[in-house]
Amino acid sequence: MIGIGFDIDHTLCVDNKLERVALLHLLDRLVADGGHALGSLHEETAAIDELLVFQRAGGCGIDDAVRSFVRERGVNPSGEYVEGFRRMCLQMAESFVVPDPGAKATLDALHARGARVGVLSNGWNPLQTAKARRCGFSGRVIASGDVGVQKPDPGAFAALCTELGLEPAQCFYVGDDPAADVMGAMRAGLRAVWLDNEGKAYPSDLPPPHHVIHSLREIADLVPPVVAR
Repeated sequence: MIGIGFDIDHTLCVDNKLERVALLHLLDRLVADGGHALGSLHEETAAIDELLVFQRAGGCGIDDAVRSFVRERGVNPSGEYVEGFRRMCLQMAESFVVPDPGAKATLDALHARGARVGVLSNGWNPLQTAKARRCGFSGRVIASGDVGVQKPDPGAFAALCTELGLEPAQCFYVGDDPAADVMGAMRAGLRAVWLDNEGKAYPSDLPPPHHVIHSLREIADLVPPVVAR
């Protein structure tokens, strides 16, 4: 039995800076509620990107990131702003998230070959689940916000293997990030597949992945079909 785990963002889909846009809309509301912007729209965008990088690297959870954003703009960070941000992101997912053209066909091909398929992503649910649904994945999405550790932590990949019911050596992991996805998977004992679909150079200071693909459809070639007995 073979398991295939996928990253979401820039692997199964792109979300077109969904969370950045949601925070900019939240800023508009904060100003209307008596708060203030920290600078120009360009400066606010840069500050938001810095906050999201910190959050996605494990510096804080998404709720704490939103509270910090609200507080720094002179407004009491009540729960309504956090819930409003979450609602906004989920409402935007349908129009902002664009699946890779080969995502659904790839998932269908893997299921047809008898592979167990899972999704592991740094991020928060239910947003990451909404993104995966847009790509045609119907199973449980493991988000770092749920398991309490982020890729490249081996614990994140262990959670994926547990969900698939397989040992790490039986699993591939497909992602676009050389550090979080490729090195994380390798250190956790999975076979790492680097999706090079954006023409980026692989870092020379990192060990190479087990496999390199240039489109999602190529992953099915790594999984032998189930032979009827």
